[in-house]
Amino acid sequence: MALKLGCKARRNCCGLLLQAVRSPLLFPWAHCSWRGAGSLLDPEMRAFLEENTEVTSSGSLTPEIQLRLLTPRCKFWRERADLWPYSDPYWAIYWPGGQALSRYLLDNPDVVRGKSVLDLGSGCGATAIAAKMSGASRILANDIDPIAGVAITLNCELNRLDPLPILTKNILDLQQDKWDLVVLGDMFYDESLADSLHQWLKNCIWTYRTRVLIGDPGRPQFSGHSIQHQLQRVVEYSLPESTREENNGLTTSTVWDFQP
Repeated sequence: MALKLGCKARRNCCGLLLQAVRSPLLFPWAHCSWRGAGSLLDPEMRAFLEENTEVTSSGSLTPEIQLRLLTPRCKFWRERADLWPYSDPYWAIYWPGGQALSRYLLDNPDVVRGKSVLDLGSGCGATAIAAKMSGASRILANDIDPIAGVAITLNCELNRLDPLPILTKNILDLQQDKWDLVVLGDMFYDESLADSLHQWLKNCIWTYRTRVLIGDPGRPQFSGHSIQHQLQRVVEYSLPESTREENNGLTTSTVWDFQP
């Protein structure tokens, strides 16, 4: 999920992304709505993303899913971050919580088959794509960055899927809809956001009996949050070496069932 940083550090883009996840200096979410694939997938935007990302299915927990990501072979892995012309590309990293959720849905299609699924903080869209591959009947990918919406659509194309519905607004500010399942990975990186998510997810469960699955590699902001008392461990995965290196040495990622 993309955030605006207080300053543009002169460091490589991957380093900036990883630092930002741990940074307490966060700004309010942008409110940009999805305009549809036709308007967002203009030729220049498509060409820019295709030129500056690499299609890969290796180094993650889900080799079945192809994604456009920033990799060491990409220009902006090394280039100054302030030369990137858009908001910071958090969608271009396949974060470990999302990897765990996607792996779990692919291995357990009964969790989503025939159900409605909200992928909150969708990023590259991998978990929404895994839900679609596993037979979900209705899916919404939500991310506040409109460029993430473009990336999700391109990633659907890579995996021979029709474009998924995408919402690029802060869904926590909107009236809640009914979902059979809400999935979110790597979202508990800031105390204020974690508190808002905690309450919003509780309301989903109390109002609609929604099931909530959370993916996280054990970041301190998640491990130390009061939500821990309401979680049931579902499965834990050992992360691939490349994901460990990109995430400050984190070695595992876990899927949790939220049961307030």
